[in-house]
Amino acid sequence: MQDMISNAERAEVLTAALPYIRRYNGEIVVVKYGGNAMINEELKKEVMQDIVLLWLTGVKVVLVHGGGPEISDMMSRLDKKPEFVDGLRVTDKETVDIVQMVLAGKVNKTLVNLLEMTGGKAMGISGIDGHLIEATFKNEKLGFVGEITNINIDPVVDLLEKGYIPVVSTLACDEDGNIYNINGDTAAAHIAGALGAQRLIMMTDIAGILRDKDDPSTLIPEVTIEEAKELYATGVISGGMIPKVDCCIEALNRGVDNVIIMDGRIHHSILMELLTDEGAGTMVTKG
Repeated sequence: MQDMISNAERAEVLTAALPYIRRYNGEIVVVKYGGNAMINEELKKEVMQDIVLLWLTGVKVVLVHGGGPEISDMMSRLDKKPEFVDGLRVTDKETVDIVQMVLAGKVNKTLVNLLEMTGGKAMGISGIDGHLIEATFKNEKLGFVGEITNINIDPVVDLLEKGYIPVVSTLACDEDGNIYNINGDTAAAHIAGALGAQRLIMMTDIAGILRDKDDPSTLIPEVTIEEAKELYATGVISGGMIPKVDCCIEALNRGVDNVIIMDGRIHHSILMELLTDEGAGTMVTKG
């Protein structure tokens, strides 16, 4: 494919991206990355390359990640069966130790290493560091699953000011020393809001909001909060998409300019969204 593109065509592509590079230069963009979008190793490297490219053009990128499949895999290796209630992982004391080990350790440092190997300057932190994410028990039957009570955004701001790409794993803590597992989408919405981010990109494993969940061609390119409420009522937004859209609305209400839900499995979807007319996924706006 690369050999089929002439130098003139490459130059034309770069020139076409210039207005968008100018638009996002110096702006904060939060990328939520996790779940099934992280499974393919080659695609993971490509996503990290795209993030470094944006960083090199002056975009202040903050990467917030989960790691559900990796957590489940480690639990299986330790002969511990994952259990879910209403889509949330039941997290007893042993499980929260596994979550901390996988998210703040393996997953976080793997992403940092990939960013660094691609030419970026990255620093990994968790929601525990600097009490970035404070939480309390969400529901007793869920164990150490946290509901966010406060965001201390200074650690992320400090890293951005020093030119790093902050890579944040979604753990939280409280004043009693408890560690909590936090839903990645929820954490990203709160962090993006605290930063006053220009955009929050939610990378998932579907194209965006679909009028027909089985037909990718029915993608809704843009939806306002009011329109989203109508789509809830008619059942267009249902199942696992409900909490994702809820997090989009949460981010908008906390001051984020707009939020994108996109398929993280599509090659260069972040660049398509930020640096082209076409965009990718569904944009959720206040309206």
